[in-house]
Amino acid sequence: MPITAGLTLGAGIAATARWAGYDRDRSFYPTVLMVVASYYVLFAVMGGQALSVELAIATGFTGLAWLGGRGRLWLVGVGLLLHGLFDLLHPAVIDNPGVPAWWPAFCAAVDLVLGGWVLLLAGRVRRNGPPPH
Repeated sequence: MPITAGLTLGAGIAATARWAGYDRDRSFYPTVLMVVASYYVLFAVMGGQALSVELAIATGFTGLAWLGGRGRLWLVGVGLLLHGLFDLLHPAVIDNPGVPAWWPAFCAAVDLVLGGWVLLLAGRVRRNGPPPH
């Protein structure tokens, strides 16, 4: 169920962003990446441990978002895909009791859909130039 919900939410976010024109703004998907990365920090605060490691990792994803927002959208797509991989590895490598058991699968599904979508958008931007504002 978490994977199905994540896939549906990821597709819904991409479709809504396209329909509403949010993804025309170069800051939209970098912001999504920063928000996605911040959830594990929230869970560390809730669980009372792993805060420093979760902050360090979120800082790395924020750096990718920043670089991607400066004209390298493909880095945001890669960042989302890497975060999906991180979600899958998280339970085995970081002890954070604040993370709900279903979260890694859910978040990985969202990240993988959005990461793939952003890479497709980045390819279009590269071929056709940026969308009009």
